[in-house]
Amino acid sequence: VGEGGLEPPHPFEYWHLKPARLPIPPLARVANHKGPKDTAAVVISRHSGGWVGSTAVGLKGFERRLERLVEGTFARAFKSAIQPVELGRRLVREMDDQRSVNVEGAMVVPNVFTVTLSPEDYESLASLGTSLPRELAETARNHGRQQRYVSLGPIEVHLQADPGLRTGSFGLTARFVEAQRPEISATLILADGQRATLADTPVLIGRTSDANIQLTDTSVSRRHAEIRPDGAHYVLVDLGSTNGTRVNGAAISRQQLRNGDHILVGDYALRFEQS
Repeated sequence: VGEGGLEPPHPFEYWHLKPARLPIPPLARVANHKGPKDTAAVVISRHSGGWVGSTAVGLKGFERRLERLVEGTFARAFKSAIQPVELGRRLVREMDDQRSVNVEGAMVVPNVFTVTLSPEDYESLASLGTSLPRELAETARNHGRQQRYVSLGPIEVHLQADPGLRTGSFGLTARFVEAQRPEISATLILADGQRATLADTPVLIGRTSDANIQLTDTSVSRRHAEIRPDGAHYVLVDLGSTNGTRVNGAAISRQQLRNGDHILVGDYALRFEQS
């Protein structure tokens, strides 16, 4: 620590006002052993997963999706003084600020977020339906994977109107809520016969080295799809892949899986089994 404290003085005579935080060493990575060409290396771990990238990249993707949402049908109705990307930035900052280390040495973050808005802003943003909370939750999940955070339950985002807030301002609260999940499990059978057991944590499928199920097929995107527990079931979510995801021949963006479903991730075939 020099005379400038945790953040030395800027040579151009202004200060960065964001509070400095001591660096926290990243958790040890789980080694993925890649198999030979045309095979899939399967790594199923509670603390593995995640993707290599930056928060800025994740927020840019979030911003582009929201821009598409407010075009066309919602263009006239969308007059909020608050831009959705502002909420995304605040959300990931709140995750970072409230992280804590559990007894296993993992970084635990809040998983239920409530955004309070003025009645005028709430009315405008509510015109997006469930799309905005869903995109905000996806942004939080992506940031969590990047930082190797874990949560006590699924990430949820809720919007509420607060008559005490003026137009253009908003509040955000974050809570740690443990999910009451039923004991569920299922199996994903890969093209080469390998079997990956699914439990109560999301499983990322893709070519990235941090994917829980890593596939080397070139038709598969780096972060192609994710299988998430949803009550007593699992849902398959396409993560904006290049070549798409299909269930029983039909293209999907989000689909609840049933025993025996045939899945195509790009051109790579899998089968879902759940008793």
